[in-house]
Amino acid sequence: MTSTRAALHPGPAVDGPTRGGVLVLAGGGYAMRAEHEYRDVTDFLAAQGVRSWWLDYPVAPARYPVALHEVLIALADLRAGRRGGAAVDGPLAVLGFSAGGHLAGTTATATEAERARAAEVAGLDAAEVRRPDAAVLCYPVVSMVRHPHVGSRLNLLGDVEDADARALSVEARIDADTPPTFLWHTADDASVAVEHSLDATAALRRHHVPVELHVYPSGRHGLGLAPGHPAGAWTGALLPWLATRGIGRA
Repeated sequence: MTSTRAALHPGPAVDGPTRGGVLVLAGGGYAMRAEHEYRDVTDFLAAQGVRSWWLDYPVAPARYPVALHEVLIALADLRAGRRGGAAVDGPLAVLGFSAGGHLAGTTATATEAERARAAEVAGLDAAEVRRPDAAVLCYPVVSMVRHPHVGSRLNLLGDVEDADARALSVEARIDADTPPTFLWHTADDASVAVEHSLDATAALRRHHVPVELHVYPSGRHGLGLAPGHPAGAWTGALLPWLATRGIGRA
């Protein structure tokens, strides 16, 4: 490993045997990383017997594909036990919020060329760099063209034409090899429209990818775990979904 890799932080230790784990990607419009969307989340997952990590992925002024490469490399390192811990036994999911949800989505749909370039950047064998085994997208930015979140698009891509931005629209990247995906959103999200999750779900269904979507009637953007809020029910729905994917207590 080189010192230039994005910092990968383990969540709290989990009591008892567990399989797989979750890599958490906080949101922040590709300008910052919101603390409540990684620290609170890894604490919650650990309490439920789910091993987790969060990644200090690069944000602006870093542009695509730097953050995507770092997530793909982190997944490869976790699988191989290269970052100070044992190799992860079992499936790995990515879980992202808002712009972190976009990053999770592009990781779950990473092209062969993107994976090969990430392997080259890290000096890894191309076969080591793979998509995650599952994806969790929380009020995600999905499209860079339709209902775009302008800040995320500018910070990730700069001032580009729609044709170039479309290649980083998650719904346009989904294929039959996209891993099973869990999404949630609020219907009146004023920052990232619910259509982002709806469009992703429609694309997943077209490609016969297992998908679970939860839309809650109301709630501001950036709720995170949403404690004390009706949308907080998403966490209760997530845990059995992860378990069906082989992630959680053994």
